[in-house]
Amino acid sequence: MKLIFLPEIQASLRYPEIIDTMRDALIRQSRGECDTPMPMHLDIGPGSAEVHMKSSYRRGGPYFALKIAGTFSGKSSGMMLLSSAETGEPVAFFTDSGHLTDVRTAAVSAMVTRELRRSDTTLGILGTGIQSRLQARMHAEVLPFRRIVLWGRSNDRAAECAREIRSALPNVDVTIARSPAEVARACTLIVTATASREPLLRAADLQPGTHISAVGSDSPQKQELDPEILGRACLLLADSRRQCEKLGELQHAPAEWSRVVEVGAFCEHAPAWDPAGLTVCDFTGLGVEDLYIAEYCLRSLL
Repeated sequence: MKLIFLPEIQASLRYPEIIDTMRDALIRQSRGECDTPMPMHLDIGPGSAEVHMKSSYRRGGPYFALKIAGTFSGKSSGMMLLSSAETGEPVAFFTDSGHLTDVRTAAVSAMVTRELRRSDTTLGILGTGIQSRLQARMHAEVLPFRRIVLWGRSNDRAAECAREIRSALPNVDVTIARSPAEVARACTLIVTATASREPLLRAADLQPGTHISAVGSDSPQKQELDPEILGRACLLLADSRRQCEKLGELQHAPAEWSRVVEVGAFCEHAPAWDPAGLTVCDFTGLGVEDLYIAEYCLRSLL
Protein backbone atom coordinates (compact mmCIF):
# COMPACT_ATOMS: atom_id res chain seq x y z
CA MET A 1 0.00 0.00 0.00
CA LYS A 2 1.30 3.43 -0.96
CA LEU A 3 1.25 6.05 1.81
CA ILE A 4 0.72 9.54 0.44
CA PHE A 5 1.24 12.54 2.71
CA LEU A 6 -0.21 16.04 2.53
CA PRO A 7 2.77 17.82 0.85
CA GLU A 8 2.75 15.27 -1.99
CA ILE A 9 -1.01 15.57 -2.30
CA GLN A 10 -0.93 19.35 -2.51
CA ALA A 11 1.85 19.30 -5.12
CA SER A 12 -0.13 16.90 -7.33
CA LEU A 13 -3.29 18.99 -7.64
CA ARG A 14 -4.03 21.06 -10.75
CA TYR A 15 -7.21 23.01 -10.19
CA PRO A 16 -8.48 23.20 -13.81
CA GLU A 17 -8.02 19.44 -14.16
CA ILE A 18 -9.84 18.77 -10.90
CA ILE A 19 -12.80 20.91 -12.01
CA ASP A 20 -13.06 18.77 -15.17
CA THR A 21 -12.65 15.59 -13.11
CA MET A 22 -15.56 16.56 -10.87
CA ARG A 23 -17.76 17.13 -13.92
CA ASP A 24 -17.04 13.60 -15.07
CA ALA A 25 -17.71 12.22 -11.58
CA LEU A 26 -21.16 13.78 -11.33
CA ILE A 27 -22.13 12.80 -14.86
CA ARG A 28 -21.18 9.17 -14.17
CA GLN A 29 -23.09 9.32 -10.88
CA SER A 30 -26.20 10.74 -12.54
CA ARG A 31 -26.08 8.03 -15.22
CA GLY A 32 -26.20 5.38 -12.50
CA GLU A 33 -22.70 4.09 -13.20
CA CYS A 34 -21.47 4.53 -9.63
CA ASP A 35 -22.48 2.91 -6.37
CA THR A 36 -22.44 5.78 -3.88
CA PRO A 37 -24.21 5.05 -0.59
CA MET A 38 -25.56 7.69 1.74
CA PRO A 39 -22.86 9.10 4.03
CA MET A 40 -22.47 8.34 7.71
CA HIS A 41 -22.17 11.15 10.27
CA LEU A 42 -20.86 11.19 13.80
CA ASP A 43 -21.22 14.01 16.30
CA ILE A 44 -18.43 13.56 18.83
CA GLY A 45 -18.64 15.19 22.21
CA PRO A 46 -20.82 18.19 23.09
CA GLY A 47 -20.29 20.09 19.85
CA SER A 48 -16.54 19.43 19.75
CA ALA A 49 -16.33 17.44 16.51
CA GLU A 50 -18.26 16.42 13.41
CA VAL A 51 -17.11 13.47 11.28
CA HIS A 52 -18.35 12.43 7.81
CA MET A 53 -17.68 9.03 6.19
CA LYS A 54 -18.33 8.58 2.47
CA SER A 55 -17.55 5.95 -0.13
CA SER A 56 -18.08 5.08 -3.78
CA TYR A 57 -17.30 2.56 -6.51
CA ARG A 58 -17.49 3.15 -10.26
CA ARG A 59 -18.71 -0.04 -11.94
CA GLY A 60 -15.83 -1.53 -13.90
CA GLY A 61 -13.35 0.80 -12.21
CA PRO A 62 -10.10 -0.39 -10.59
CA TYR A 63 -10.77 0.98 -7.10
CA PHE A 64 -13.34 1.74 -4.47
CA ALA A 65 -12.88 4.60 -2.02
CA LEU A 66 -13.55 5.24 1.65
CA LYS A 67 -13.17 8.76 3.06
CA ILE A 68 -13.25 9.96 6.65
CA ALA A 69 -13.20 13.73 7.16
CA GLY A 70 -14.03 15.77 10.20
CA THR A 71 -13.70 19.02 12.03
CA PHE A 72 -12.23 18.99 15.53
CA SER A 73 -12.25 22.29 17.42
CA GLY A 74 -12.35 24.17 14.13
CA LYS A 75 -9.47 22.22 12.53
CA SER A 76 -9.86 19.83 9.61
CA SER A 77 -8.91 16.19 9.90
CA GLY A 78 -9.24 13.41 7.39
CA MET A 79 -7.97 10.57 5.26
CA MET A 80 -8.89 8.68 2.11
CA LEU A 81 -8.33 5.02 1.22
CA LEU A 82 -8.33 3.53 -2.26
CA SER A 83 -8.69 -0.25 -2.36
CA SER A 84 -8.51 -2.69 -5.27
CA ALA A 85 -11.89 -3.56 -6.73
CA GLU A 86 -10.44 -6.97 -7.70
CA THR A 87 -8.92 -8.12 -4.41
CA GLY A 88 -10.12 -5.63 -1.79
CA GLU A 89 -6.52 -4.99 -0.79
CA PRO A 90 -5.61 -1.39 0.12
CA VAL A 91 -3.72 0.36 -2.68
CA ALA A 92 -3.21 3.95 -1.51
CA PHE A 93 -3.76 5.73 1.80
CA PHE A 94 -3.96 9.54 1.66
CA THR A 95 -3.21 11.30 4.95
CA ASP A 96 -4.68 14.53 3.63
CA SER A 97 -6.04 16.24 6.78
CA GLY A 98 -9.28 16.76 4.85
CA HIS A 99 -7.58 18.68 2.05
CA LEU A 100 -8.87 16.52 -0.80
CA THR A 101 -12.40 16.92 0.53
CA ASP A 102 -11.98 20.70 0.72
CA VAL A 103 -10.56 20.91 -2.80
CA ARG A 104 -13.16 18.73 -4.50
CA THR A 105 -15.95 20.65 -2.75
CA ALA A 106 -14.74 23.97 -4.13
CA ALA A 107 -14.07 22.43 -7.54
CA VAL A 108 -17.64 21.14 -7.92
CA SER A 109 -19.06 24.56 -7.04
CA ALA A 110 -16.81 26.29 -9.59
CA MET A 111 -17.74 23.68 -12.18
CA VAL A 112 -21.44 24.44 -11.75
CA THR A 113 -20.72 28.16 -12.11
CA ARG A 114 -18.98 27.39 -15.40
CA GLU A 115 -21.81 25.12 -16.59
CA LEU A 116 -24.30 27.93 -15.90
CA ARG A 117 -22.22 30.13 -18.22
CA ARG A 118 -21.89 32.85 -15.61
CA SER A 119 -19.85 35.96 -16.48
CA ASP A 120 -19.82 37.67 -13.06
CA THR A 121 -16.96 39.99 -12.15
CA THR A 122 -17.84 39.97 -8.43
CA LEU A 123 -18.05 36.93 -6.17
CA GLY A 124 -19.78 36.95 -2.79
CA ILE A 125 -18.70 34.49 -0.11
CA LEU A 126 -20.36 33.81 3.22
CA GLY A 127 -17.88 32.14 5.55
CA THR A 128 -14.25 32.57 6.52
CA GLY A 129 -12.90 29.00 6.73
CA ILE A 130 -10.66 27.05 4.38
CA GLN A 131 -13.61 26.43 2.06
CA SER A 132 -14.04 30.17 1.51
CA ARG A 133 -10.40 30.50 0.51
CA LEU A 134 -10.64 27.56 -1.88
CA GLN A 135 -13.91 28.80 -3.37
CA ALA A 136 -12.13 32.02 -4.28
CA ARG A 137 -9.21 30.11 -5.83
CA MET A 138 -11.40 27.70 -7.80
CA HIS A 139 -13.76 30.37 -9.08
CA ALA A 140 -10.75 32.32 -10.32
CA GLU A 141 -10.16 29.38 -12.68
CA VAL A 142 -13.55 29.79 -14.37
CA LEU A 143 -14.34 33.51 -14.06
CA PRO A 144 -12.39 36.73 -14.68
CA PHE A 145 -13.76 38.31 -11.52
CA ARG A 146 -12.16 41.43 -10.11
CA ARG A 147 -13.81 41.68 -6.71
CA ILE A 148 -14.77 39.46 -3.78
CA VAL A 149 -17.20 40.54 -1.08
CA LEU A 150 -16.69 38.46 2.05
CA TRP A 151 -18.75 38.07 5.22
CA GLY A 152 -18.07 36.22 8.44
CA ARG A 153 -19.38 36.30 11.99
CA SER A 154 -15.93 37.13 13.38
CA ASN A 155 -14.34 40.36 12.20
CA ASP A 156 -10.88 39.04 13.01
CA ARG A 157 -11.38 35.83 11.04
CA ALA A 158 -12.90 37.75 8.14
CA ALA A 159 -9.87 40.04 8.05
CA GLU A 160 -7.49 37.07 8.13
CA CYS A 161 -9.41 35.30 5.37
CA ALA A 162 -9.40 38.45 3.24
CA ARG A 163 -5.62 38.79 3.64
CA GLU A 164 -5.05 35.22 2.52
CA ILE A 165 -7.32 35.57 -0.50
CA ARG A 166 -5.55 38.80 -1.50
CA SER A 167 -2.22 37.01 -1.26
CA ALA A 168 -3.44 34.14 -3.46
CA LEU A 169 -5.28 36.44 -5.91
CA PRO A 170 -3.35 39.74 -5.93
CA ASN A 171 -5.36 41.20 -8.81
CA VAL A 172 -8.66 40.80 -6.99
CA ASP A 173 -10.08 43.41 -4.63
CA VAL A 174 -11.39 41.81 -1.43
CA THR A 175 -13.80 43.74 0.79
CA ILE A 176 -15.56 42.72 3.98
CA ALA A 177 -19.32 43.14 4.29
CA ARG A 178 -21.20 43.81 7.52
CA SER A 179 -23.98 41.31 6.83
CA PRO A 180 -25.03 38.56 4.42
CA ALA A 181 -27.66 40.93 3.03
CA GLU A 182 -24.91 43.40 2.16
CA VAL A 183 -23.12 40.66 0.23
CA ALA A 184 -26.33 39.94 -1.69
CA ARG A 185 -26.75 43.62 -2.56
CA ALA A 186 -23.23 43.70 -4.00
CA CYS A 187 -23.19 40.37 -5.88
CA THR A 188 -25.26 38.15 -8.15
CA LEU A 189 -22.95 35.15 -7.62
CA ILE A 190 -22.80 33.94 -4.02
CA VAL A 191 -21.23 30.94 -2.31
CA THR A 192 -22.42 30.07 1.19
CA ALA A 193 -19.84 28.04 3.11
CA THR A 194 -20.72 28.15 6.78
CA ALA A 195 -21.92 25.74 9.47
CA SER A 196 -25.04 27.81 10.11
CA ARG A 197 -28.15 26.22 11.57
CA GLU A 198 -30.44 29.09 10.63
CA PRO A 199 -30.97 31.05 7.39
CA LEU A 200 -28.36 33.66 6.55
CA LEU A 201 -29.93 34.82 3.28
CA ARG A 202 -33.57 35.64 2.57
CA ALA A 203 -35.33 35.95 -0.75
CA ALA A 204 -35.83 39.70 -0.30
CA ASP A 205 -32.05 40.16 -0.04
CA LEU A 206 -31.35 38.85 -3.55
CA GLN A 207 -31.01 40.64 -6.87
CA PRO A 208 -32.58 39.31 -10.09
CA GLY A 209 -30.32 36.82 -11.84
CA THR A 210 -28.54 35.72 -8.68
CA HIS A 211 -26.99 32.28 -8.46
CA ILE A 212 -26.28 30.74 -5.04
CA SER A 213 -24.02 27.75 -4.46
CA ALA A 214 -25.05 26.48 -1.03
CA VAL A 215 -22.11 24.45 0.25
CA GLY A 216 -22.35 24.58 4.02
CA SER A 217 -25.46 22.52 4.73
CA ASP A 218 -24.25 18.91 4.64
CA SER A 219 -25.87 17.30 7.67
CA PRO A 220 -29.20 17.35 9.54
CA GLN A 221 -30.23 20.70 11.08
CA LYS A 222 -27.76 22.80 9.08
CA GLN A 223 -29.30 25.62 7.03
CA GLU A 224 -28.00 28.72 5.24
CA LEU A 225 -30.93 29.70 3.02
CA ASP A 226 -34.53 30.67 3.71
CA PRO A 227 -36.66 27.97 2.04
CA GLU A 228 -38.46 30.73 0.15
CA ILE A 229 -35.26 31.15 -1.89
CA LEU A 230 -35.53 27.57 -3.12
CA GLY A 231 -39.23 28.09 -3.82
CA ARG A 232 -38.53 31.13 -5.98
CA ALA A 233 -35.66 29.55 -7.91
CA CYS A 234 -36.36 29.06 -11.61
CA LEU A 235 -33.62 26.41 -11.65
CA LEU A 236 -32.93 24.23 -8.64
CA LEU A 237 -29.87 21.98 -8.82
CA ALA A 238 -28.43 19.42 -6.40
CA ASP A 239 -25.33 17.25 -6.44
CA SER A 240 -27.58 14.38 -5.30
CA ARG A 241 -31.32 14.84 -4.89
CA ARG A 242 -31.60 11.94 -2.43
CA GLN A 243 -28.71 13.17 -0.32
CA CYS A 244 -29.76 16.81 -0.35
CA GLU A 245 -33.29 15.91 0.74
CA LYS A 246 -31.77 14.41 3.90
CA LEU A 247 -28.76 16.63 4.53
CA GLY A 248 -28.81 19.79 2.41
CA GLU A 249 -30.94 22.89 2.02
CA LEU A 250 -33.64 20.70 0.49
CA GLN A 251 -34.32 19.11 3.88
CA HIS A 252 -36.04 22.40 4.78
CA ALA A 253 -38.01 22.67 1.50
CA PRO A 254 -39.75 19.34 0.77
CA ALA A 255 -42.29 21.05 -1.46
CA GLU A 256 -39.50 21.69 -3.99
CA TRP A 257 -38.12 18.16 -4.25
CA SER A 258 -39.94 17.29 -7.47
CA ARG A 259 -38.31 20.24 -9.30
CA VAL A 260 -34.71 19.31 -8.58
CA VAL A 261 -32.28 18.64 -11.43
CA GLU A 262 -29.13 16.75 -10.51
CA VAL A 263 -25.89 18.45 -11.53
CA GLY A 264 -24.65 15.50 -13.59
CA ALA A 265 -27.86 15.42 -15.63
CA PHE A 266 -27.69 19.19 -16.05
CA CYS A 267 -24.14 18.96 -17.41
CA GLU A 268 -25.30 16.59 -20.16
CA HIS A 269 -28.75 17.97 -20.94
CA ALA A 270 -29.28 21.44 -19.50
CA PRO A 271 -32.91 22.58 -19.55
CA ALA A 272 -33.78 26.12 -20.54
CA TRP A 273 -33.94 28.60 -17.68
CA ASP A 274 -34.52 32.32 -17.29
CA PRO A 275 -31.15 34.11 -16.97
CA ALA A 276 -32.93 36.88 -15.09
CA GLY A 277 -34.29 34.38 -12.59
CA LEU A 278 -32.83 33.01 -9.39
CA THR A 279 -30.81 29.78 -9.53
CA VAL A 280 -29.66 27.66 -6.60
CA CYS A 281 -27.40 24.63 -6.33
CA ASP A 282 -27.54 22.54 -3.17
CA PHE A 283 -24.28 20.71 -2.40
CA THR A 284 -23.80 18.02 0.22
CA GLY A 285 -20.61 16.43 -1.11
CA LEU A 286 -20.63 12.95 -2.65
CA GLY A 287 -18.49 9.89 -2.14
CA VAL A 288 -18.05 9.67 -5.91
CA GLU A 289 -16.22 13.01 -5.77
CA ASP A 290 -13.86 11.51 -3.19
CA LEU A 291 -13.28 8.47 -5.39
CA TYR A 292 -12.51 10.59 -8.43
CA ILE A 293 -10.15 13.02 -6.72
CA ALA A 294 -8.30 10.17 -5.00
CA GLU A 295 -7.88 8.38 -8.33
CA TYR A 296 -6.73 11.64 -9.92
CA CYS A 297 -4.18 12.20 -7.18
CA LEU A 298 -2.84 8.64 -7.42
CA ARG A 299 -2.45 8.89 -11.21
CA SER A 300 -0.59 12.17 -10.83
CA LEU A 301 1.90 10.61 -8.41
CA LEU A 302 2.59 7.33 -10.22
